[in-house]
Amino acid sequence: MPIKIQNDLPAREILERENIFVVDENRAMHQDIRSLQICILNLMPLKEDTELQLLRSMSNTPLQMDVSFMQMSSHHSSNTSPNHLNRFYNTFDELKDNTYDGMIITGAPVEQMDFEQVDYWDELCRVFEWTKTNVTSTFHICWGAQAGIYYHYGINKQPLDEKLFGIFQHRVMNRKVPLVRGFDDVFMMPHSRHTATPADAIHACEDLVVLAESDIAGVFLCMNKSGSQIFVMGHAEYDRLTLDSEYKRDLGKGLDIHIPENYYPDNDPDRKPDLLWRGHANNLYSNWLNYYVYQNTPYKWGQILDEDKRKLAAKTLTKKI
Repeated sequence: MPIKIQNDLPAREILERENIFVVDENRAMHQDIRSLQICILNLMPLKEDTELQLLRSMSNTPLQMDVSFMQMSSHHSSNTSPNHLNRFYNTFDELKDNTYDGMIITGAPVEQMDFEQVDYWDELCRVFEWTKTNVTSTFHICWGAQAGIYYHYGINKQPLDEKLFGIFQHRVMNRKVPLVRGFDDVFMMPHSRHTATPADAIHACEDLVVLAESDIAGVFLCMNKSGSQIFVMGHAEYDRLTLDSEYKRDLGKGLDIHIPENYYPDNDPDRKPDLLWRGHANNLYSNWLNYYVYQNTPYKWGQILDEDKRKLAAKTLTKKI
């Protein structure tokens, strides 16, 4: 799949080495193709790593995408260079007049705080409200999924007794829904979090459909009935060594961290982890892009967001602010 990104984005060189088709800005200008407009709100501290993981995850369809990156203006990111942020990222205020076919809202390392204590919470709430009118389908990840469910449905997260950390088995709950089309009955996915959105509360919410769940890790995948809001509690986008890096980072900080479950062969951190989730991760992103973004988005956004609807959306957003 061709991904259109800025010519000098650092992830570009790595993607090309992996034979992922990346279209530069100059070539894209000469193509008469209506690319899918995808916005990524990247809340992770190591933004370049997350960029690469997400772009790689979206690379397995024939659809052409034009990817933009959003950051929160109410938060200072100290783990990514200001130069990188200035060159490749825009704030919500700079992008809020745009419409997007799809949006990804990542996780963030703030899950042990109450949502309202997060310094960019008010701004994030504006984004959540804006997605209702300006985005066809929004894909929430980990803390981003917990925050989205809390904002849209009022279901709060709860602390876990210990960190949920490793690769866990999940079972497909509703095979007729296109988002899990092609999945095996049982599949593995990574988790790395200290909190959980209660499974019983998600099941009790009439607006949410649970698509995959784990006896240990709880709900992995759920969505609203229209597919405009999708919530992924784990990290399908993780690379082979992401959990390894997190584990060794926490050990180096002297934190009380257990070895990631079902990850290292024979639980030996000196051995290369097996990659057990990549196929289903690719399927998840491909299904989202195909069934909930591409097939639900008209060629021209104005076909579904006419002037009267835009005025109503603007009034709603103003009230929320």
